[in-house]
Amino acid sequence: MDIKVRDSNGALLAEGDSVTLSKDLKLKSSSLVLKRGTMIRNIHLTDNEGEIEGRTDKVKGLVLRTEFLRKA
Repeated sequence: MDIKVRDSNGALLAEGDSVTLSKDLKLKSSSLVLKRGTMIRNIHLTDNEGEIEGRTDKVKGLVLRTEFLRKA
């Protein structure tokens, strides 16, 4: 089962890629807001093609929708 994960522009994402946010995102259960342009490095692909796992300097263990990301 080979899942092809794509960002908001249609570029293929692979394990370990870096992505940037294309929109400000408010985190649930927190008062933090991840600003547009925030870099997420070394992403991990999940079983769901619409989601990736990543981390920032402030937050560890993020699960993000690929519709709000672009490949860096």
